[in-house]
Amino acid sequence: MKPNFSLRLRIFNLNCWGIPYLSKHRADRMKRLGDFLNKESFDLALLEEVWSEQDFQYLRQKLSPTYPAAHHFRSGIIGSGLCVFSKHPIQELTQHVYTLNGYPYMIHHGDWFSGKAVGLLVLHLSGVVLNAYVTHLHAEYNRRKDIYLAHRVAQAWELAQFIHHTSKKADVVLLCGDLNMHPEDLGCCLLKEWIGLRDAYLETQDFKGSEEGSTMVPKNCYVNQQELKPFPFGIRIDYVLYKAVSGFYISCKSLETTTGYDPHSGTPLSDHEALMATLCVKQSPPQQNPGSTHGPAERLPLMSVLREAWTELGLGMAQARWWAAFASYVIGLGLLFLALLCVLAAGGGAREAAILLWTPSVGLVLWAGAFYLFHVQEANGLYRAQAELQHVLGRARESQDLGPGPQPALLLGQQERNNKEQ
Repeated sequence: MKPNFSLRLRIFNLNCWGIPYLSKHRADRMKRLGDFLNKESFDLALLEEVWSEQDFQYLRQKLSPTYPAAHHFRSGIIGSGLCVFSKHPIQELTQHVYTLNGYPYMIHHGDWFSGKAVGLLVLHLSGVVLNAYVTHLHAEYNRRKDIYLAHRVAQAWELAQFIHHTSKKADVVLLCGDLNMHPEDLGCCLLKEWIGLRDAYLETQDFKGSEEGSTMVPKNCYVNQQELKPFPFGIRIDYVLYKAVSGFYISCKSLETTTGYDPHSGTPLSDHEALMATLCVKQSPPQQNPGSTHGPAERLPLMSVLREAWTELGLGMAQARWWAAFASYVIGLGLLFLALLCVLAAGGGAREAAILLWTPSVGLVLWAGAFYLFHVQEANGLYRAQAELQHVLGRARESQDLGPGPQPALLLGQQERNNKEQ
């Protein structure tokens, strides 16, 4: 590879809001999205909330001359909604479905049925191995009383671990998607601190778009204006994050967002704003003992984030166990009541009443049983994530006892470089 090697990547990301029968003007927006992507000819287009197989097939056919490689990540009952279109051949691809993803009885929210996941595709571009990830985390429906916070933190940790374990041979890591988290939120900090991902909006010197880089803005006619009342400029929950390892350097030359309306038709492409980033990958000069100057003080932000995540998962686990215990009491009472009904029916004294109450009582016991099993599974999923964090914190404490060492995110990068050299 030449010393002055440079690779330019144009990336597009959008949550398409493509819910069949519910999303307004879906067919028209998909048509205009296809026209726009063909016109701009990005290297990679990563989309979320393409829930309809018909919409994906339409985009695939429309975009095939410009983006010959495409994949739809399917999971859950109605699908993950994730899909990718690439100008370059996809060498490998896989996906990981998050262990926790809301509650099946919260039907009006619907996240549990969608099977939220992270998709991975590997591209080889001029000798550079690019791992591109696209994801969509659980929605935040009430910021003041967020019952899904523990699930979203667990998803962020799973996402971070998935990236860490699948990017050991990558030169460049790219993560795009709707994280449903504000930049200062715990899960977002966890991704940045643990994996060492950099935020394109914060890194670029050339930004054009909505105020503060918001990706849901009040000017968008599809947005619930009531939800954005506390945020006059909107909220930033969609991201382009990246990092380079193994002797490469990556920078964001420019970042642009749509601004709530289409200048041609007047209606936006989605209720979210699109992100369009231009990234530049170059070779970096070899460093001797990278991270060796980083002492315990520089590890404090990461340790603080890990501890906060561990605590939040513990709170979620306690809540899940409480609901499981409550369901077990309901099951016990329901079985006792069924036994009493059997006695009454056998005695003949209240036979008709016992028969009438039998069906709803059986239904209550079955519902409580399903409720119990779900929350036991939830508690175990949260426990697993907490145990992994506990292990990381323990290892970090051991390294502190041994004296100053590299920052964990830098240590991960050094391990990845060592793996590539072996």
